[in-house]
Amino acid sequence: MSRLYDTVEPSVIDEEMLQKAVEEQGPKEEAGKIAKVEGIDFADVKSLRLDFKNILKIDNLWEFSCLTKLQLDNNIIEKIEGLDTLVNLIWLDLSFNNIEMIEGLDKLTRLEDLTLYNNRISKVENMDKMTNLQVFSIGNNDLKDLENLVYLRRFKKLKTLNLNGNPFCSQPEYRMYVIAFLSNVEFLDYRLIDQQSKDAAYEKYQIPIEEMLHNEKQAELKKEDEETRAKQLELHRNAYVEGMDGPSLFDMMYSDDAEGNRLKEMPGVDELILTYPCIMSTIKFVAICHQMFTFGLQENEKRQEEVAQFWECVEEAKLENKEMGMKTIAEFMVYKKKAFQELGQISDSTLLDTKVKEFNAQVSELWDKLMGLELQLVDQLEEVIKDYERNMADMVSTFLENIQGFLSQCRDLENIHHERMMELSIITLEKVIKNELDEEISEDLRMLFVDKDTIINAVSSSHDSHLLKIDNKEDDIVTRINNWLKTMIEQIHEEQEISRNRRRVSEINNLIDHLRDEIDGLEIQQGAQY
Repeated sequence: MSRLYDTVEPSVIDEEMLQKAVEEQGPKEEAGKIAKVEGIDFADVKSLRLDFKNILKIDNLWEFSCLTKLQLDNNIIEKIEGLDTLVNLIWLDLSFNNIEMIEGLDKLTRLEDLTLYNNRISKVENMDKMTNLQVFSIGNNDLKDLENLVYLRRFKKLKTLNLNGNPFCSQPEYRMYVIAFLSNVEFLDYRLIDQQSKDAAYEKYQIPIEEMLHNEKQAELKKEDEETRAKQLELHRNAYVEGMDGPSLFDMMYSDDAEGNRLKEMPGVDELILTYPCIMSTIKFVAICHQMFTFGLQENEKRQEEVAQFWECVEEAKLENKEMGMKTIAEFMVYKKKAFQELGQISDSTLLDTKVKEFNAQVSELWDKLMGLELQLVDQLEEVIKDYERNMADMVSTFLENIQGFLSQCRDLENIHHERMMELSIITLEKVIKNELDEEISEDLRMLFVDKDTIINAVSSSHDSHLLKIDNKEDDIVTRINNWLKTMIEQIHEEQEISRNRRRVSEINNLIDHLRDEIDGLEIQQGAQY
């Protein structure tokens, strides 16, 4: 789909092009002159036209963070890219370009209207994140496979669809197929779909549609199940007890334990592990882990409640302080209005100077009041943060103390198990030496029973491996929750409180500077009159 201007040198989206486009589309007449002099912040621009610019590559649009409408039609663009920062985009026109593949749209989750008319696209794909899509035009492309359109079923809000001009449009079943499988669409190729057409299409494709609905339902249930499990796993991770609601730790102890896995084949081990409930049964070990899991979830819930209460307290303090500040400013603005009215009627320069000094004194008093309120809030929040930090440290300490207690019980079971395994191994060794074993054992296991030192070393190695896994689990939990506590407190101090204080002080100073500039401007005006 060549264009007359394809032979012209491609243009680059640079600062000059963007500035010119913004000025051309911005305010006109006097307002336009002012905007041109003062400059237009790209971050404030909501709509941008870059059509008929012979643009080859989409680039340098990152400053247009508030853009909702973008026209890039009638260019020579070959690839959709450079749009990731335009997260507020609602309307995008890329028609009449040389695009071959739909891509680069993952961040445009708010997009409602997308036009890709007259390009070289052969497949509808890579649009999963655009759940708000309502209007989609992809006519005059290279779409040949009708079944590819089933992809559009995921867009439940899609009402208007233009496919006209694609190769599959010549197929006799084209329109009926689209109506049948995209039942949410109301306008197809600029024509309203009537109920009679919908009924006829459903009747023709009833069996494959019902089969598809069944498959979609199953897929949806599977997705919901996966999402539920993912949320549960995230919850368990946040509680630092993931995998502790089953035999995960027990299985982990044997996962890299070559000696232990060989010893498990030893006659009598099954009875020792599975049917010796007072000492080292799998059931008892797992039961302790499950107690730890339940405790971890309960403690996590308590921590989250503490976090929520802290932020609620912070927001209440900030709101109360803000209301007092606004009241103080409102009272000053009443005084300012009256003062400026009086100043406008004074002709005596000495009296004018006196009144200006009075006003500046009131401005200074306003600064004192506002800064006093801010200091009061800083002290209040500092106390709240200290209490919160103390409470969270206590909760983390209690959590770790109990977790270490549970893991200590696991170690006790492992130690007792080790003693029993050692006794059983020595007994088995004696039987092997005397050739009195009632059961056949593998050659791999028999290699451990060549002498007493070999079997003792094997049992001890397995025991050390098991204890190391328990120690590693403890270290992991201790490290993660302590890092969480440290990071959270640092963020509260630095990102929340210090940053908030700096912003507030800056706001107060800007207000005071503005008020002083106003009175200075009024003085100049008065001086010009007299």
